[in-house]
Amino acid sequence: MTPAETRGAASLDSDTLTVVKPVTSRDSAVSDGEVESTAVPESPAEEVPATKAASPAGEVPGSDAASPAGEVPGSDAAPTRAGRRPWWFSRRRRDLAAYALFLVAALWVTSQIWLDPAGRVASLYVSDPAQVQYFLAHSVRVVLHGDFPFYTDQLNYPDGVNLMANTAILALGIPMVPVTLIFGPAVSFVVLITLALSGTAFAWYHVLSRHVVRSPLAAAVGGWFCGFSPAMLSHASWHPNIISQWLLPFIVWRVMVITRSTRPWRDGAILGLLVVWQAFINEEILLFTAMACGIFLIAVVAQQPARWRAAWRPLGKAVLTCTVVAGSLLAYPLYIQFAGPMAYHGLSAAVQDYGNDIAALFAQGSPTLGGDRRANVNLAPNYSEENAFFGWSLALITIGIAIWLRRELIVRALAATGFFFVVLSLGERITWWDRELFPGPWELLVHLPLLDAVVPTRFGMITTVVIGILLAIAADRFRALRVADAKTRRTLAVAAAVLALLPVAPMPLKMTSRPPVPEFITADRWREYVGPEQTLVPIPVPSMGNTHGMRWAAATNNDFRIPGGYFLAPRNANTGDPGRFGGRPNGMGSLLEEVSSTGRTTKLDDRQRRRSLDELRYWRAAVLVLPVGQHNAEPLRQTVEQVVGPARRELDVWVWDVRPLTEAKD
Repeated sequence: MTPAETRGAASLDSDTLTVVKPVTSRDSAVSDGEVESTAVPESPAEEVPATKAASPAGEVPGSDAASPAGEVPGSDAAPTRAGRRPWWFSRRRRDLAAYALFLVAALWVTSQIWLDPAGRVASLYVSDPAQVQYFLAHSVRVVLHGDFPFYTDQLNYPDGVNLMANTAILALGIPMVPVTLIFGPAVSFVVLITLALSGTAFAWYHVLSRHVVRSPLAAAVGGWFCGFSPAMLSHASWHPNIISQWLLPFIVWRVMVITRSTRPWRDGAILGLLVVWQAFINEEILLFTAMACGIFLIAVVAQQPARWRAAWRPLGKAVLTCTVVAGSLLAYPLYIQFAGPMAYHGLSAAVQDYGNDIAALFAQGSPTLGGDRRANVNLAPNYSEENAFFGWSLALITIGIAIWLRRELIVRALAATGFFFVVLSLGERITWWDRELFPGPWELLVHLPLLDAVVPTRFGMITTVVIGILLAIAADRFRALRVADAKTRRTLAVAAAVLALLPVAPMPLKMTSRPPVPEFITADRWREYVGPEQTLVPIPVPSMGNTHGMRWAAATNNDFRIPGGYFLAPRNANTGDPGRFGGRPNGMGSLLEEVSSTGRTTKLDDRQRRRSLDELRYWRAAVLVLPVGQHNAEPLRQTVEQVVGPARRELDVWVWDVRPLTEAKD
């Protein structure tokens, strides 16, 4: 195999590993927009020309040899009679059209939040966007003030937060610093969501069109589903780190390359750099990708063991290089994550048991055209984790594709991979409509290192990608079918696409309004109270259910410290304990959270008042701030006044200057 072939890509097609050769200026025989499929031999010594690959009539498996005369392989139309090609014939123009389509779709999905990024938020689970915006503001401090990127005590003061053990999205936040500085973290958040959806779709389109299928339209179908699947839409309102999957197609492609590489050291280094990049976006998705590639390759070798003889040497060299490169660059961040301050080991049992219901596989995702949020109750852990909602039509079509193309090695390997991970996504207890049936295989894996920090329902996202690739392959193979009437073929293709994709078509994410950041914060009046080693205490105290204070801090690029917050930390702040949401329990925070939710003022005794004052001193509180428009503001004000005395109104908030109380014990 020549270096030029290796530089193309290794994609498993039919019963051979095939390479879609990149078009260069020297390829005069292959015009712009064409792709040339080259069969890779079983071993480096067995060079097989593309035209003599083992397939009927000398065809390359998966190629368009059966296309009508005059049709250019890799295109969807032949040149016009005058010799001119349609405007979309150029690969670059097709790529631009594909990305424009994906970008418009992403803007459609996020249209409701674009109307007012700072004042709109997902109608459920408002805490996650606030957390992401806080992490985006942390990236600003890293760039402008040189803050330590992997840990901060600006949040949950004085214990702090291990940001490597949380998803601080440094690889997304740092490039977004100019946007965050100019427009604020709320705008950066919606920009990331929009680019994550469209970028993931385009990345899969790019890799599929170059290295897996010959038809750009087929690649667009696969890219569309990978970027706008029900699972992606489910996370879009809350988790830009999870839906930013635009590196994954290239990681998968490079893994396929190293199995046949003639430059394993170089290719391993490239893969290592991609791994490092993805690690600073989301480590869980990176782990899923590694597992999926491993299961896929095992499925290939299990069917054709002879491939191992040709692959193990370049694969071993490349994996070693990847490990050295990625390990050296990630060693210190991973040390902070697993052994640094506020590191935790494993998640709580409740999160580890997040699994999909079998019925979810045949239900429509809530954010889709055919979705019904009420009907999906109890089929997923919550609405932000609908990771395997495919619907009956798509599920049956996927099974049909696997049966139809069962003779192709890539299809069999993909089907095995998708089935493996959809079973894992069911969690420790297999359920049908919320009725427990029997223990699942995840029960055997949940306590293994690394896997103890995984949310099992998200394994369904691997199956989602598998379905997207299968749809692309099926569309490509269908285009090459010998059908007497081309119109009949097109009609069948359109009908199948509508049946598969229309029920799961993306709809705009549902949003609701949220309170604005108080003018007391945006006008910098807080600076008159809070010193460098002091905190501003929002009322209620920030927690998983009360994250407005985190948004206040993010609006100032985290210029002031706050106690509490929403994040993952070891239980009772003991490094190495299992993780939980939020910092160590505190009496004042729990008390005010109850008042906020019930609206009932509790009369405090001397013990409660003393404990609350001790907590304020522990936090080095300078000022307590309660927005006048806060839900149940009056009961909250009366409760706080029992601890620190009367409040004073300033602009749009109630303020308690507690420095005389908290500094007296220093």
